[in-house]
Amino acid sequence: MATSHDDPSIPAIAPAPARTSTAIDALADAHVATVCRLDPFIATVAGVPGHDHEVPDWSPAGTAARAAAVRETLAALDGLDPVDDVDRVTAAAMRERLGLELELFEAGELLAPLNNISSPAQDLRDVFDLMPTATPEDWETIALRLLAAPAALDGYVESLREAVRTGPVPARHQVELVAAQAREQADASSSFFTAFVEGEAVDAALEGSAVCSAIRRDLLEGAAGVRAAYGRLADVLTHEVAPHASDVDGVGEERYALWSRHFLGARVDLRETYAWGLEELARIVAEQEAVAAEIGGPGTTVEQAIELLNADPAYTLEGTDALRRWMQETSDAAIDALDGTHFDIPAPLHTLECRIAPTQTGGIYYTGPSADLERPGAMWWSVPASVTTFSTWRELTTVYHEGVPGHHLQVGSAVMLPLNDWRRLLCWTSGFGEGWALYAERLMTDLGFVATPGDRLGMLDAQRMRAARVVLDIGVHLGLPCPAEWGGGTWDADKAWDFLRTNVSLDEDSLRFELDRYLGWPGQAPSYKVGQRLLEEMRDAARDAAAERGETFDLREFHARVLAVGAVGLDTLRDAVLAAG
Repeated sequence: MATSHDDPSIPAIAPAPARTSTAIDALADAHVATVCRLDPFIATVAGVPGHDHEVPDWSPAGTAARAAAVRETLAALDGLDPVDDVDRVTAAAMRERLGLELELFEAGELLAPLNNISSPAQDLRDVFDLMPTATPEDWETIALRLLAAPAALDGYVESLREAVRTGPVPARHQVELVAAQAREQADASSSFFTAFVEGEAVDAALEGSAVCSAIRRDLLEGAAGVRAAYGRLADVLTHEVAPHASDVDGVGEERYALWSRHFLGARVDLRETYAWGLEELARIVAEQEAVAAEIGGPGTTVEQAIELLNADPAYTLEGTDALRRWMQETSDAAIDALDGTHFDIPAPLHTLECRIAPTQTGGIYYTGPSADLERPGAMWWSVPASVTTFSTWRELTTVYHEGVPGHHLQVGSAVMLPLNDWRRLLCWTSGFGEGWALYAERLMTDLGFVATPGDRLGMLDAQRMRAARVVLDIGVHLGLPCPAEWGGGTWDADKAWDFLRTNVSLDEDSLRFELDRYLGWPGQAPSYKVGQRLLEEMRDAARDAAAERGETFDLREFHARVLAVGAVGLDTLRDAVLAAG
């Protein structure tokens, strides 16, 4: 690694001082309490106690209640005056984030969200990954949530029926995917809930407990009820929703623009962004080709270099146990190397748990620490059953993306900020969050952590995928003309599949999951690369401003300023960071 990692001349960044709570802070905190009451799953994700036994109301009435809460908060905010810069950022961020949420409510987009990765059918399963399981009391809480869960899914079914009546109409492919997921959870032999309530963790926690039999009874009853509810959901999707679903995967420009703003917290010119995506993809491919020549000699193609790396034992791991150990060792080493040099990493954030997820979808994701920091941040790898061999050259930057200086540093830092609970725990914008994580991948290369040609090809491989999906996502959802080299005509799912197979070197199962995700979650996938672009533009603007003032630009201080704002929308972030210096 580069010797600059140990440069003692880099000054420390002092922690932000505590401040007296203001009326805007009180409103923001009250909104958090309301959101957690109306959506207890959000409370669990944020680590806010008191709601882990509850479930959301996913019926039309529940959606209306959440929309009303947003309206009330925005109306109250209009009657408050900021007292300092922190208040001004909070007010701007709330108006942008909550205002856009209200637009989505009013457009019907939040009534019955449906896709293969981030909708109620997955949320109900995934929330249990974050619930404590060490004590009888923990399992009693889990049992209460399981027993309540069928009502949540039945409310979702009610909303699906209303969405069929009022629109927007879901895409048939997503309906079929979620129906298949629901059938899997309904089948006792394959359901997560069966394994969850009958697993070793239950036995370990309940051993010797006087209430063991009662809790086990409730757990089994709760799991059976959830399985039955998933069965009802699968039937409704198949027999009531699918006949009305659209055969078109793209959502159109009007809906896409709304979701793009949601994920970025910024307005971008979608056609200019699409054209930039094509240019960025070509630039990355050229860089990859140069690195491929380093790996295999002149004339070596990217595909040939990948074959060489995949066959190299130095980059190969066998089995998920080896993968988890490597993730943990790599993450721990990054934290040790970066703390006190390029970042100041608070002691609680030195703990990052690397785990293999209980699901097998192919996704990799991060969950943040709880509000009290008792639950540490975690990096999860959902490995398809067919995948048993892993190449570290491909995944090194993924660890930096999900860990440090990526999501773990960013999200953990936000939790520890001396700000209101909404800024610390609930405010999240994918363009900033995922854009920062992608920015972190490139930063680690610039700092010398991604040093070998193999690892650099892996970083470029990841960047190429993110650039490719800017093109694919905008192209398919807006129905734009497809370049001749990618099939000509108009972008659709078939052209997207061929395009993805050419530009993304993942196994077919993972690649199919990725494409399904892009088709069903418009605007989310491009937010990574576009967010990185906007952050790099922000950094360059800060550097230019420092030069105009005759000052030396301090990259470490710039990063501290960015992280101190929290995961607000990118337009709000830019205003806050550049105004601060």
